[in-house]
Amino acid sequence: MGQVQRRATAVATAVSLALGGTAIAQDGETAGEIEEIVVKGIRSSLTNSASVKRNATGVVDAITAVDIGKFPDTNLAESLQRIPGVSIDRANNEGNQVTVRGFGPSFNLVTLNNRQMPNSSALQAAGISRSFNFREIAAESVSGVNVYKTGRAHVPSGGIGATIDVKTAKPFDYGGFRAFLSGTAIVDTSVEKGDDVTPEVSGMISQTFADGKFGVLLSGSHSERQSRKDRVGTQGWIRNRGTVDTSAIDTSRNPTLQTFAPWTVDVDNWDYERERQNGQLVLQFAPTDRLSATLDYTVSRFEEIVAMNRQSYWFDNPVGDADENGTLWNPRNPNDELNFWAWEFFEEKENDSVGLNIEWQATDTLSFTLDFHDSTSHSNPDGDTAETLANLKNPAGSVALIGADFVGDIPAVIVDDSSLAGGSYEPANIVADLYQKRGYEMENDIQQLQLHGSWENQGDGALTRINFGIANTEYDFDAALSATFSFVDPDFAGVDLDISGLGLFFVPIGDTADQFGGTENLFPLIPQYDVNTFIGIVEAADLFFVNPPTLDGVSEETLAAYLSFDFETEFNGLPVTLNAGVRYEETDVDAFSVQNGIVALNFRQPEELQIVFDDQPTPQSLTGNYTRILPNADFRMDFTDEWVGRFSYSRTLSRAGIGAMFPSTTLNAPRPGDPFRASQGNPNLLPLTSDNFDFSVEWYYDEGSYASVGYFRKFVENFIGASFENRVIFDVNGNPLTDPSANPRAGCPDASNPPNPNCLSQPGDPVITWEVATPGNLENAEVDGWELNAQHMFGDSGFGAIANFTLVEGDVEFDVFRFDQTLALTGLSDSANLVGFYERDRFEARIAYNWRDDFLLTILGSGEPVFTEAYGQWDIAASFQVNDSVEVFVEGLNVTDETVRRHGRFPEQLVDAEQYGPRYHFGVRATF
Repeated sequence: MGQVQRRATAVATAVSLALGGTAIAQDGETAGEIEEIVVKGIRSSLTNSASVKRNATGVVDAITAVDIGKFPDTNLAESLQRIPGVSIDRANNEGNQVTVRGFGPSFNLVTLNNRQMPNSSALQAAGISRSFNFREIAAESVSGVNVYKTGRAHVPSGGIGATIDVKTAKPFDYGGFRAFLSGTAIVDTSVEKGDDVTPEVSGMISQTFADGKFGVLLSGSHSERQSRKDRVGTQGWIRNRGTVDTSAIDTSRNPTLQTFAPWTVDVDNWDYERERQNGQLVLQFAPTDRLSATLDYTVSRFEEIVAMNRQSYWFDNPVGDADENGTLWNPRNPNDELNFWAWEFFEEKENDSVGLNIEWQATDTLSFTLDFHDSTSHSNPDGDTAETLANLKNPAGSVALIGADFVGDIPAVIVDDSSLAGGSYEPANIVADLYQKRGYEMENDIQQLQLHGSWENQGDGALTRINFGIANTEYDFDAALSATFSFVDPDFAGVDLDISGLGLFFVPIGDTADQFGGTENLFPLIPQYDVNTFIGIVEAADLFFVNPPTLDGVSEETLAAYLSFDFETEFNGLPVTLNAGVRYEETDVDAFSVQNGIVALNFRQPEELQIVFDDQPTPQSLTGNYTRILPNADFRMDFTDEWVGRFSYSRTLSRAGIGAMFPSTTLNAPRPGDPFRASQGNPNLLPLTSDNFDFSVEWYYDEGSYASVGYFRKFVENFIGASFENRVIFDVNGNPLTDPSANPRAGCPDASNPPNPNCLSQPGDPVITWEVATPGNLENAEVDGWELNAQHMFGDSGFGAIANFTLVEGDVEFDVFRFDQTLALTGLSDSANLVGFYERDRFEARIAYNWRDDFLLTILGSGEPVFTEAYGQWDIAASFQVNDSVEVFVEGLNVTDETVRRHGRFPEQLVDAEQYGPRYHFGVRATF
């Protein structure tokens, strides 16, 4: 039954309850010294989690800490994926965001101690999301997580899939002195540059004073990690590009002979360096038995630097054959060139939260809780560029042939550089091509005031409790987006940029090729150079420029009020528990953008129409508002002491993505001859609302052992998708933007700085019709599924097992043969877990397999989908209790070195094949 330790304390019961154990008074002991037996470990944690699930009225799953400072996994998302219906997205072989019942991260709300938490990001590729990222919080400071799959009136709104509440420790939880200290060596087998062993340390100290009236808890952690990702892939696929033989296409499925060509073929090495600090200070004061106050400050700091080098080529006008689906499987380009990329990603995040919680037992039956917090997330607060990239290339048309065969798991690369003296990797045959700097500085602040009241019936009658409350949430979001792009290609810019000081060299592809099937299929070499050195060379040549940033912001204020009733009664002699409630919300939205006006388009280079801005930032603003009524009813019947049945109905909502509400109009990198596309936000977007029905039967046949079957169905309204309008966009003078590349004047294109006036838009040029994408509430959908779960303890043998499977289906899946679809539910997939564990005396061990079926990851701006293929991962963990205080442990993740693979409409359309290598944690933990 786990490890057992004994000590004397006057508050044994409080400590025991906090850790999920039992306190027993031994014969002959005084009332002031009660010997405590604290039961902890895997079995205790799982038993406590099962108890939370068993006693809840609605559908709730839980994870509780194994011991102080010891969560089941070192990453919260990795633990959450063991819950039925919960699957995770991974970044760099680490869980970062969760999907619940097929609804991705943007459809779930994560709270910290029942408080809505902010989020920010710096990378343009990551976009703007409300979703909390679990990689930013250390698991050691977490005492438990509750996953509310059904809506409750008192639970903050925002999650259609689920509301996930993360609980942290408080000094009154322990009722005396408690402390832990943990040190871990993270061994990442993927590292080739840097240290493959990095440290992680964490600790906590908690003490109460003045007869338990005052308590202090201080916790902190520091983690460093270095890692590597090897990737083979493309930059996606595009329809109807190049010259394609369509004779093999199956016209019964693809009657319009649509074809799909890859943009590129890439081989990448990504080297990561990450640091994370977490800290929390909690002060508690209870002057009387009826009044207590908690003041807490939570902080996290996160910094990640990624250096990426890529060998690739670009298919400008491919020739080849389509397979039966329309995929160009053997693209070829004569007279082309290779590309040699360098990237730097930099992301820094500062998260701070200050909160005050006051609990007052006004009378024996009436209690109140007042909670306030001010929380901020700020990415790249010093304004540093999040993403800097550069490309080198061979002279245009100097390589006789480039191509690829997409016939296996990865493409076979074809390069014929026999026409280039010295070959394509000879430094003399490599010139500068382009650079780009882009990314966000983003700040998200949430101020939330919540007042909760509860009246408890201490007399007769079925009504046991009335809950009521009011909450006000102010959600403020500001983002500054900078994006600067330019060619310095001598074929375009007319400048022979001297890159002799760049320090370019090449390394054999080596281990990367071995990961994906051998060097014969891929490029032989990977370029190595520093992107910031390249930018310095561009600046020294006076070819660098910076576009003015676009400032965007959204302010939401939500006023909520709720009322719910708890009943306990009997039906035909069977105990019945009922909760019925309603939540009312009113939200006002103000959105603004500040951007410089557009003067003209500049025909700067054959593949670039540069947007020329004035120096006068111009504000725009739009408003929106909505109200929603969110009822819920949860019904539980205890058929026997072992058998439980549930029915729940609730209406929940998820708010529109922040990035969809900016009023600014963005021109999407216009290029001569390409379709001209733009986008504009819509702050009048309504939230998605879902009517949810849950049915389950659960059998709790022994302590910590149970089996359950659950069915859920969700009717979702107001899914957000893009609607398109063809219209003219005007410059700062009210004139339509025109295309100076349609009928170029003498001397154009011209990369001069300042621009050549002849190459700017003029009234006589053809007026551009832009395809403007605007988000709107377009469709409704249905999602349903089954959750099967079993947890079994094999008596006193020490062995136990968990198995669960979730099946999810919906009518908003992506149809790969429908070519006008812009809306589908991302993240919809089946998932399963299998966990075996052993716990006896001082030893614990666990092996876990997590599987997730293929799912739609995203729909790109081109309208093409990206699917993540089915993925399974084995993890292991073991620990040994050296004595009552000291424990040593080891944990292994992805121990079989699985590959993450993504593709376009069809499996042959490779987007990413990524490998990370196994990762191991070796550590020691001491509790006091």
